[in-house]
Amino acid sequence: MPDEPPLAVLMFIAHRATETRVLAALAAAGIDDITPAQARILARINPGGTRLSELAEAAQVTKQTAGYLVDQIQAAGYVERTPDPADARARLVRLTAKAEALLPVAAAAVAEVEAEWTAHLGKRRMDQLRDSLARLREITDPYLDR
Repeated sequence: MPDEPPLAVLMFIAHRATETRVLAALAAAGIDDITPAQARILARINPGGTRLSELAEAAQVTKQTAGYLVDQIQAAGYVERTPDPADARARLVRLTAKAEALLPVAAAAVAEVEAEWTAHLGKRRMDQLRDSLARLREITDPYLDR
């Protein structure tokens, strides 16, 4: 179909819809002080912490932008900066208990979206979609092995 958007745009629309639902679920739970840009940074923080330069690279923003966003979410109590045990000169951005409390709310929202997609597409097509996207990740995700 000539009017059909490119596949990447279709994937982005689905991603953005999920992101919107997660932020709405957080707001419904009384967590309304996180912007989409801040949420994208929070989502990229590894359990053991992540360096600011790695967050900037993963979020595809400048180090200054990532620093600004981390400053905001640190002031809100969602992250802390701690020394990097691998390099005394470096600091890690780590989730706080306040941020960890968000994870079940976000996970429930994602599960709800995926259940709706499964109901719409059917289990077989949803499994095929998940498998196809997981296989594409093998060649598109530079952070897969980190």
